[in-house]
This record gives sequence, structure tokens and C-alpha cells, in this order.
Amino acid sequence: MTTTSSRALGGEGRVDLITVAEAAHWFDLPAFYGAARRLLRKPGGVIAVWGYNYRVSPVEDMMSRFLHTTLPYWDSRAPYVIDGYRDLPFPFDGVGLGKEGEPAGFDMEHEMPFRGLVGMLRSWSAVATARQRGVDLLDERAVRRLEGEWGGASLVRKVTFKAFLLAGTVRADDPA
Repeated sequence: MTTTSSRALGGEGRVDLITVAEAAHWFDLPAFYGAARRLLRKPGGVIAVWGYNYRVSPVEDMMSRFLHTTLPYWDSRAPYVIDGYRDLPFPFDGVGLGKEGEPAGFDMEHEMPFRGLVGMLRSWSAVATARQRGVDLLDERAVRRLEGEWGGASLVRKVTFKAFLLAGTVRADDPA
């Protein structure tokens, strides 16, 4: 991060809150955390990173099987989000909303039609990577199989997104 962009964000040691939704696992974590340490106000500045997984009751087995077909195409950093950030390095002092190794969890319920499910699955980076390699994980046959397990194209199901959160402050002994 340049001095100019540090000033644009509020300046070194002057930022109250840094948030990252569903993306921290893609970052160069040492560089990102270094910038966060420089920018966050001491004491009191907070960094929060979160993401989600999902459970589609009662078709959790279907989702697990589909996830299994995508595993060869995930980036090496994807297990961080698949595992709910349990193994994501997070070198900050906890503030009671999850900490390194122990993310806070909560459920977010959503009504989802089958077409929404397919759209969400198509947005997965592993599905796009497979397609770039000539493998269509959501070809017509796969979508029909998912539709049958879902209960039909017109059925709307309750989806529970399993969200996870890590929040912390810069450690008091951190020289940055």
C-alpha cells in the first residue's frame, strides 16, 4: 500500500474498522495483515473477516456430493473458506467475535429457488476453473440430477448459510 492510498483510507494508525467479506482467503495474508496493522488505530481499531458455507436441508448429501466433484478444481487457498476459517491465520487479539482457530458462527436463512441454487453453484471459482479446463461440472445431465434431488425446478427451499467471523484488534506488542 502506498503512502497516498494510506492517506486516502484515513492514514496510518487512524482507521477504526477494516472488514473483508468472503475474500480474505484469496489475499496475500502477510501483506494484507501488515497493511491492517499499519492502518488500524491503536488502541481500538478492529479488523473483521467473514465468510459463509451453506447447508441445504434436507439435501445436504446432494450438496456434499457436488462439492466433492469440484475439489480437484479449487485453488489451494479454498480450504480456508470450506473449513469455515478455522485454519485461517489471524494474528490479532480477539474481541469476543471469533479469534484465530475459533471463528464465531451464526446461521443466515434464505429462501432459494432451484434456479438460484444453480446460479450460486455456477459462481463457484472451482466450477469456472473446471470449465476453463474443458470440464462442465454443471452440464445438462448434472443439472437434471440436482433438480431431481432438489425436488423439482419449481420448489423453493430454505437454505441455511453457515457464516463464520474472525474479529480482532492489533496486538499491544505488535511493532507495526
